[in-house]
Amino acid sequence: MLYLGMAIIASAMVSTVMRLSEGKIKNNMGMFVANYVVCSLLSLLFMDHLSFGKMAAGTGIAVGLGLFSGVLFLTSFVLLQQNIRKNGVVLAATFMKLGVLIPTLMAIIIFRERPGLFQVSGIGLAIAAIIMIHFEKESVEASKYQFLLIVLLFVSGFTDSMANIYDKLGNAELKDHYLLFTFLAAGVCALLLWRKKCQKFCVWDVLTGICIGIPNYFSSRFLLMALHRLPAVIVYPAYSVMTIVVISIVGAVLFKEKLSRKKAAAIALIFLALVLLNL
Repeated sequence: MLYLGMAIIASAMVSTVMRLSEGKIKNNMGMFVANYVVCSLLSLLFMDHLSFGKMAAGTGIAVGLGLFSGVLFLTSFVLLQQNIRKNGVVLAATFMKLGVLIPTLMAIIIFRERPGLFQVSGIGLAIAAIIMIHFEKESVEASKYQFLLIVLLFVSGFTDSMANIYDKLGNAELKDHYLLFTFLAAGVCALLLWRKKCQKFCVWDVLTGICIGIPNYFSSRFLLMALHRLPAVIVYPAYSVMTIVVISIVGAVLFKEKLSRKKAAAIALIFLALVLLNL
């Protein structure tokens, strides 16, 4: 549970830094290039001193899944931007968070994890809490681009699933090689999009990217370590909903955001869900 808790805190830190930089970022792609450069450097720093020539077993899986995961990382981000423009931030955030259904169902159907009745109830409550915090029926009915929301749900869900897929198929000793190629692929894609848009880097974009890159790397690393020790059907729902709780607490304390009754009730559901998930 220690690694899961650290992954949650690191993930919440990413959102906090992005919130602090609101209105100051001129070039999102520049920020993400800096972020992925930092993540790649940290992957190299934590990588075991093994040369690729000596790592026949598992190297191909680490490289292949890493590159695919990196492309999904940036695709998910681009889809999120499009959904925010077409459907609004509330619906975009809701469906991205509901992507937790994909890795959870994948763990049950493909990897044969068998949650008990309490765990199933906990998963159900966690999903209900996500919907309760973000969902607005009127927004869905008014949206003309509902198909984009479904695409976002599946792509973000499959992006999250990659960590569990690597944990089940890859070599745990090569997790930093997997992370390196994930961040390298995402960084190259972000760089290509930046060049296509002909945008300029500014100092604030780079500094924000660096500040985001450090917790972003550790959230991915700790999530992998948590999946190696705990069932995915527990890790993914807990990771998703507890990140929401931590962000809500930070918002209330740091940004003086008011906690509505609806959100307070959802957080209470989240804590009940966590109890059930751990029974």
